[in-house]
Amino acid sequence: MSLSPPSFPSFTGPSGTDSFPRPPGTDAPPTCEVPHFAPVRVRGGRCQPHRLLRHRRRAVAAGLALTAAALVAAGPREASEARHSERPRGRPVADPVRQRRAVEWVSAPVRIADAGTVRLLRAGDRVDVIAAEESAAGGDAHVVARGARVTKVPEPLEVADGGGALVVLSVPRSTAARLAGASATARLAVTMC
Repeated sequence: MSLSPPSFPSFTGPSGTDSFPRPPGTDAPPTCEVPHFAPVRVRGGRCQPHRLLRHRRRAVAAGLALTAAALVAAGPREASEARHSERPRGRPVADPVRQRRAVEWVSAPVRIADAGTVRLLRAGDRVDVIAAEESAAGGDAHVVARGARVTKVPEPLEVADGGGALVVLSVPRSTAARLAGASATARLAVTMC
């Protein structure tokens, strides 16, 4: 299939013969002189120069007044007013976080019933202290201290049968009171954490 060049319409010349094809748009009429006419005037026009100038002055005055009001609203405030009015940005907090009081840690010497278990302990170990109460109905055991830190394991002074061994634990003051109360009524044992 062969492509042929585009063909333009042919025009007949004044003698009635076909002349060379002319590009489109060349068949426009010839130019002529434009006649003189009166200028066009708009009646009742509102765009007179002095009115336009007056409106621009009003617009500038309104803009300056708005800027001054914004500067007064955002201007410097008293220190106490600024602290109370500025809220932290971000997610609101439903309940404020309560400050926890510092826990006072004390050293509590505790006699453990099984001396062999105490020999396994070293300073820095974490233990749970369990109190086993003996009663006629059976034994009842409960945890007295959780995660107590061993600060010292003293050497036994004399070997006593069934006397247990001493260990020094670092615990909060309230836990130390529970340990002292439990050692008076129950046998204490430790489990390593």
